[in-house]
Amino acid sequence: MIDVGTNNEKLLEDPLYLGLQEHRLDGEEYLAVVDEFMEAVFTRWPHVIVQFEDFQSKWAFKLLQRYRNEYRMFNDDVQGTAGVALAGLLGAVRAQGRPMIDFPKMKIVVAGAGSAGIGVLNAARKTMARMLGDTEIAFESARSQFWVVDAHGLITEARENIDPDARPFARRVKETERQGLTEGAKLLDVVRQVKPDVLLGLSAVGGLFSKEVLEALKDSTSTRPAIFPMSNPTRNAECTPEEAFSIVGDNIIFGSGSPFNNVDLGNGHVGHCNQANNMFLFPGIGLGTLLSGSKIISDGMLQAAAECLAAYMTEEEVLQGIIYPSISRIRDITKEVAAAVIKEAIEEDLAEGYREMDARELQKLNQDEIRTFIKNNMWIPEYPTLIYKQD
Repeated sequence: MIDVGTNNEKLLEDPLYLGLQEHRLDGEEYLAVVDEFMEAVFTRWPHVIVQFEDFQSKWAFKLLQRYRNEYRMFNDDVQGTAGVALAGLLGAVRAQGRPMIDFPKMKIVVAGAGSAGIGVLNAARKTMARMLGDTEIAFESARSQFWVVDAHGLITEARENIDPDARPFARRVKETERQGLTEGAKLLDVVRQVKPDVLLGLSAVGGLFSKEVLEALKDSTSTRPAIFPMSNPTRNAECTPEEAFSIVGDNIIFGSGSPFNNVDLGNGHVGHCNQANNMFLFPGIGLGTLLSGSKIISDGMLQAAAECLAAYMTEEEVLQGIIYPSISRIRDITKEVAAAVIKEAIEEDLAEGYREMDARELQKLNQDEIRTFIKNNMWIPEYPTLIYKQD
């Protein structure tokens, strides 16, 4: 943990506070501390992978862009959340009985434009573009599938002082007017007019998906709308599963950032509450990167991880509304995600090998051999039984 001080005046005056009792560093002073850490840790452990966690939104993207092409690192709040949310979105496509290649056709309303929200948007847009041919035209086409609403309402190009990270997702003014919407339109109005396939919440505003908003989603053009209140902890969830199933209907896909119990829908039917837990991805991303020997973690490697998670569930499971695996399967999903990451690193010519497995040997492995290679390098937590023996 890097302690750069606090701006909480109570803590600054508390003699029992264990942290650095100075005001938070900012600007170049802040960057200098993180720069020093990154240089030191990679000098000491050249093969380490640094996972950034719980950094302020104002720094999350800046630090990611600053280091990602130089060091093996990723930001879990931006890229891990984006990956697991993307897997849920792809899972929702499958749950509607459609192939994942139909993902670029989905209309997605996103509530929240912080680091997590923008991270999800970037990942989803890149995946759509990739499915459409990975061209500039495809990338531009993909942006039209998103409507982003923040605390000030719908983000359009008419907004002044727009956040640079949100700018690529600002709706065009004429396009917005044709839909009967304007800059700053409320979430309820956006849902009513757009009739989205997916309502995704990363706002950290508990209860944002009100009864009126959920009722508006009932008019979705999708046969099976997806509701993802991803904010956590639980009190920050945009809605509860009980609210979603009771208002929108039994035939929805529900995924959340916080853990919820499944909902009893009566007559033996269950409303499945899927928790979009980052732990489905980050162990496999880290392990796959390490074993591939890649010096960076590319967008392609992260997308491969997300697509692997989305494809992991069986057809029977996704049609029941189950789009994420049980935590009990974490070791297996970690192995599969790591295999997908290694395969992508090889395809992008980033793999340099690991220990006795050099790049050339790694490239010769088929998918089953890659899985075996991963399994042989996974730590197995086996503990001996200690028996107290009296004389």
